[in-house]
Amino acid sequence: MVHLVTFIDMVNSSNKIFNAGLLAYGMSGKVFHAPFLNEHPGFNLKAVAERSTKKVQEDYPHVLSYDHIDEIFNDEEIDLVVINTPNNLHYEHSKTALQHGKHILVEKPFTATTAEAKELFALADSVGKSIFFYQNRRWDSDFNAVKKIIASGRLGKLVEVHFRYDRYRNVIGPKAFKENPLAASGLLYDLGPHLLDQIISVFGKPLSFNKVLGFNRENTQVDDYFQIQLSYPDSLNVTVTSSMLVVNPQAAFVLHGSKGSFIKQRTDSQEDQLLAGMKLNNPEFGIEKEGSEGILTVIDDNGKKTEEKIPSELGHYLPLFDAIYQNLSTGAPYPVTRENVLTQLEILEQ
Repeated sequence: MVHLVTFIDMVNSSNKIFNAGLLAYGMSGKVFHAPFLNEHPGFNLKAVAERSTKKVQEDYPHVLSYDHIDEIFNDEEIDLVVINTPNNLHYEHSKTALQHGKHILVEKPFTATTAEAKELFALADSVGKSIFFYQNRRWDSDFNAVKKIIASGRLGKLVEVHFRYDRYRNVIGPKAFKENPLAASGLLYDLGPHLLDQIISVFGKPLSFNKVLGFNRENTQVDDYFQIQLSYPDSLNVTVTSSMLVVNPQAAFVLHGSKGSFIKQRTDSQEDQLLAGMKLNNPEFGIEKEGSEGILTVIDDNGKKTEEKIPSELGHYLPLFDAIYQNLSTGAPYPVTRENVLTQLEILEQ
């Protein structure tokens, strides 16, 4: 198991510190970004834009609270801007940050279209700045367990892989950028990037794909169900599914191969722990609850079937931020590539 100190020890010997700014301090800023930027010794969380309610200094007294995002863009000391605004504003805010000479970390979905993404790539190259994609679910404990099982070869030749991300929300939510027919709205652009990035990170670009959308809640203006079937070489069929009307969630990860099957629920604990106020240095952080193990069932050459509980590795998002730091300080490659994101967007937008 990897512990927090291991990540901290990764910091480059140059001791370069990068100042970071958040464009918002709602749930994502408070839970998914600020704790990790504050913990990593290579970053200094300098400022957050808070247009109305001022909360960041309750958690981080040293952090400046700006009234408008333009103050983040215009702060010459800020090196990295986190674009954690509504989906339909990602392109606009990313472009503005790059034009102000900032590196950017952009939440999913990166943009609504591949054309917007390519334009931002060209702009970043022209101003000599880096774009980082916030695909944190690559560092979930449950997905780590799936990757470990695939790498072990214990399933034999993979035949079928199914990833799900379900919720039960049968009413129209209050967030306009998710529920109104704006650019990158709807469930497909909300949870699709998570599922597709996990699949692409393991299997690469599919040979082909087929997508189905559903509009099931009363008065919905956006999709609240999707299923995407992706075809890969060697007759591997991969499916990703998400629905907002699942009362009894199904297994999040189901893998079948010639020698066995692996079934795992979505059990990463980081989001719940952070919402509950747990600190990153708590020894329980990122560890799944007991009883959350995946079930591996294999059959040997004699036809004997055995079942085994597979505990997950530690889940921790700090390595994502360390990968950003290493790229900025040493040029080390960032694991979520432009090609990964373009493949994802091609599937989302078609």
